[in-house]
Amino acid sequence: MMARLPEVALSSVFRRASSALCATGAAIWERWQAYERIEARGIALLSAWLSPEQRSQFEKYKRFDVIGSESGKRYRICYGTSTNVYEMDGRDRVVLGWCFRPVGSLVPGDVMLAQKIALETNERATLMVAQPFPSTLPPRASHAPGG
Repeated sequence: MMARLPEVALSSVFRRASSALCATGAAIWERWQAYERIEARGIALLSAWLSPEQRSQFEKYKRFDVIGSESGKRYRICYGTSTNVYEMDGRDRVVLGWCFRPVGSLVPGDVMLAQKIALETNERATLMVAQPFPSTLPPRASHAPGG
C-alpha cells in the first residue's frame, strides 16, 4: 500500500514560491546595485590617473593608449578585465594581444589602472608574465558602462 502525501492547498504553495522568488529578486537587485557602485568607483579612480589625452580617449572610445616604459611601444588598453591589452603599430593596427591582470576579483577600472601602471613603469617585467595572444580583430571597446 502506498503512503499518501498530505493534502496542501495549491494557493499556499504558490504563496510560498512567490515569496521566495521575490526575496531572490530583491537580493539579486541589491548585489547588482552594489557592483555598480564599486564599478563606478573603479572608473573614477582610473580616470583620476589618466592623462588628459587618455581620459579623452576613454570617454570617447572606452579605451586608451599607453607607451611602454622600456621599448616606447604603444599599447591600447580596452575596457575589460582580460584579453584587453593590444600592442599597436604605427598605422594603428594590432600587432599582438597581451593578457595580464592583477590577482583578485576586481572591476574593469581597477584592472585597467593596474595594466596602465605596469606597462608605463615596468614594461619588461609585465610582458614576462603576460600571455601573448594573436588578434586579427580590432581592439574591443564594447561592454562598457553607458556604451
